[in-house]
This record gives sequence, structure tokens and C-alpha cells, in this order.
Amino acid sequence: MKVLITEALAESGVRLLEKEFEVDVILGLSPEELLGKIGLYDGLIIRSATRVTTEVIERAENLKAIGRAGIGVDNIDIEAATKRGILVANAPESNTVAAGEHTLGLMLAAARHIPAADSSLRHGEWKRSAFKGVEVAGKTIGLIGLGHVGSIVARGALGMRMRVLAYDPYVSEDRMRAMNVIRADSVDEVLEHSDFISLHVPRTLQTTGMIDEVALEKMKPSAYLINVARGGIVDETALYNTLKEGRIAGAALDVYQEEPTTDAPLFALPNIVVTPHLGASTVEAQDRAGVTAAEQVASALRGEVPLNAINAPVPVGEGAEFVAYFSELCETLGRLLYQLTDRPGNALRIEYRGEIAGYDTRLLDVSAQKGLLARMVHEPLNFVNTPTLAKDRGLRVQSSHTSESADYTNLITLSLSSDHGESLVSGTLLGPRMQPRIIEALGFTVDIVPQEHTLFIRNEDTPGMIGKIGTVLGEHEINIGNMAVGRGAPGSRAMMAITVDEPVPDKVIRDLLEIPGFADARTVSL
Repeated sequence: MKVLITEALAESGVRLLEKEFEVDVILGLSPEELLGKIGLYDGLIIRSATRVTTEVIERAENLKAIGRAGIGVDNIDIEAATKRGILVANAPESNTVAAGEHTLGLMLAAARHIPAADSSLRHGEWKRSAFKGVEVAGKTIGLIGLGHVGSIVARGALGMRMRVLAYDPYVSEDRMRAMNVIRADSVDEVLEHSDFISLHVPRTLQTTGMIDEVALEKMKPSAYLINVARGGIVDETALYNTLKEGRIAGAALDVYQEEPTTDAPLFALPNIVVTPHLGASTVEAQDRAGVTAAEQVASALRGEVPLNAINAPVPVGEGAEFVAYFSELCETLGRLLYQLTDRPGNALRIEYRGEIAGYDTRLLDVSAQKGLLARMVHEPLNFVNTPTLAKDRGLRVQSSHTSESADYTNLITLSLSSDHGESLVSGTLLGPRMQPRIIEALGFTVDIVPQEHTLFIRNEDTPGMIGKIGTVLGEHEINIGNMAVGRGAPGSRAMMAITVDEPVPDKVIRDLLEIPGFADARTVSL
């Protein structure tokens, strides 16, 4: 078998492959040259510069595996690769140490004004009194997210005799206690009680702009904000105004809403430290990514499922094809459950009723967890790493099987429990085309086909409510695709699930909630 490497890879990774395969390292291939050569190879290893498009996949007659030496796989057409049976794997943990260390480095740089002092001295100035900093020992660092990188930052901060406070609803209290980390019950608690605040969450609909004007107002005037996670989590305009007015002590950023960028207004402020997305830029991280990618491709070419497979195939066996039909439904239900739950718990229960209950549903258990975790982790999820990531976050998963189902041939219910109650969603597949349907959400029975953009609204069960919804959405030129209404006793409470053709802006949600009779409205992306 032959493996093509199109970008610089650690020599140890190349040697690993050469033990079993014929390896060609051809750097700087143009898109046309790649199209001309790819048909000769069984394996391909790339970084971020090589684009594996649909056309490349179509020309890859012998390709069995693609390895990405890094985390992101947005330069690979995953759907096209999956259709052709080409396994795609990445190196999701290759940069965690580098990102954690860079976070700690930025914290110290901001606390001691190191970049400004360095620049001043290089310009012939000796201004010791102008750069008086603060010690981190004895201070509180607040972590929003306690995944792989957050855990490394926590350990480093503890080594510098800091107090570590963290908010992550999917990391168990026992695990935090074992790490000597104090558990916060909310993001606000971290913002209000921390001297240094470090972000470690992926960029999702929920986290985009989460550090906005309101959040920044909750920080101490002496506090510092650090972001080495993802651009867009911080509202850069709000941060600029806050720093310019001196409402917090400072900030340090490695990532930005638009990249690359060299002229952001933030760069002109004296109380911020900035770096050009260097979180993964270490020799070790780059080498580690290369070796991991080589290991993944070698594993795939041996016929194994790599640990970091993005699109691992469905296991074969009796009933596997039937069970596989429900995988997408379970992932959708997991996504829905997370977005409808205000305070996620750490106990997921999956109930299978009807014919599906008679089969091995472990694949579906993982699918549900994938959907639930999709908006909480940086790593691309797959059927191999999802259970480990769920366990790391303290998520307890329990499934039950009941052959009887009163209303549907098959019914799958997901519920998430916490000290604050239980959230529940249900779904099924209907008709000869096995079309997915959401059957229950927010305590109401509905029947709607899940779509990318869906609006869930709880309201009083009084005449005219549907018309009011239509009026508001029409005024904002938002087209309704479908609607399902569920309610309790007449005149009590009701819920509407409305599919729309585009995302519903926050302003529309606010306009809806200003109308008497509407108790809750939220948009979800499925």
C-alpha cells in the first residue's frame, strides 16, 4: 500500500509509516497536481493547507484513509469521503499541552506587563515604576470549561499556588474535588469571584458572544480575561470599550472573531496582550500531531478503526442495518436535549421501546451522547472517543429496553437529570422512508420533522397565540416551514414547535417574549 504526505510531517511519523507502507512525501502540490496523483494512493496525510475536495475524493480510486495532522477537518469533505468509504481521522489531543501552556504564559504576561516592558526597554527606556504588576499566587483563576486544556491550566495554576474555580456542568463534582478544583454553579459565579478568567469552551451558538457587555460588567475591576480557545466567544467591541474605560485590569487574546487580523482596534490598547493564534504552535505539538496522524492512517490501512476516527463505520452484525437507521435520530435528540436544557445535569437516561429494544443499541447510546456533547467539546466526536469524553465530563449514561410501545412501533426517549429537575425529549422513525420525528419536548407531545432551525415556544393556551407568532415572524421576514402544537388541559399551558428557513435572531425572541402570554421562546439548531 502507498501513502502520500503533502505537508511537512514529523520525521518519526514518516518512519513509522515506512515500516509497513511505501511512502511518498511530496510537498507543495497544487490542487491540479493532487488530482493527478491521488488515484495512486491508499492513504493520505495532510495538515491545513491541502484541501481534500469532492473532486479529489472522486479521483481517489484506491484511497482508504485520510489523516489530518491537527484538530480541524474543515479542509476535508467528510461527507464525500464517508460516501466513498474513506475513513477520516485527526489528532485531537495533539495541541492540548501547548494550548494550556500558552494560556498560562498569557496570564503571566498580562499580570506582569511583560510585552510592554520588553518593548519599552528595546526603545531605550528604563521605566520600572511604569510596569508594576500583580502576583498570581493567592489569586483565583476562574475556568469556564474544564476539558483537556482547562485541566492542564488548572494543574499549572495550582502549582503557582492559585485557587482554581471552574464551571463545567459535564464534569462531576468528584472529579473536580480530586483535582483540587472548586466547582462553580454558573458562569456568573466564575465572572464575579475570579481574578483571572480563562475560557475553554468551543464556539457554538450558545457560546458565541457569551463574554459580552453584560458578562464583562460582572468581572472585578482588578480582573483579567484570557482567551486561547476560539475566536468569537468574546464580543471584541464590548471588550474594547471595557478595557478603554478601565473597567477591568486587562486581557490577553490568542484568537479572534476574524482571522488573520492585524488591525483590530483592541491592538491599540495598552492593557491587552495579543498573539497571532499561537496556541498550537510548538515544535512538540506539531510533531505530536504528525505522529498521531501517521498512527491513525496506519491503523486504518490495517483494517482497524482508529481511535480518532471522525466517520467510523457502523459495526456489522444481526440487526445492525436496522439499528443504524436510528443513529441520526438519536444524535438529533441529543442535540435537542442539550439546547432545551437550561442547567444540564450529568445523568443521561436512554429508553428504547418497541422493536428497536430487541437489538444491541450501544451504537445508539453513543449517537445520543455525540449529540449531547457536540456543543461542549473542541474535538470532533466519533463513535470511539465520545464515551471517553462523556466519562471525563462525569456524564453517567443508563439505557433501558422495553418491548412494549403503546403508540409507536419504535420510540426512543432521552432524559437528562440534575438537582434542578429532569428534561426529556422523544422521537421515532415513521413510514417506509423511516422519516425522523420529534414526538415530545419540554413536557408536551408534538409531532414534527426535525429541521436545521426550529423555534420552541411555551405559552398560555388562549385564542390568537398562533396568529401572534405568525405576525412577529412575518414582520421579520422569517418563513415558517411547519408547525406542531402540544398542550395540556384546555386553557392551561401549550407549546409550539415551529420550523423556519433561517436562524431566528435574538431580537425576534425578545419581541416574542414581550407579548403577554408567552413564557419561553428559544431557537435550536439541529
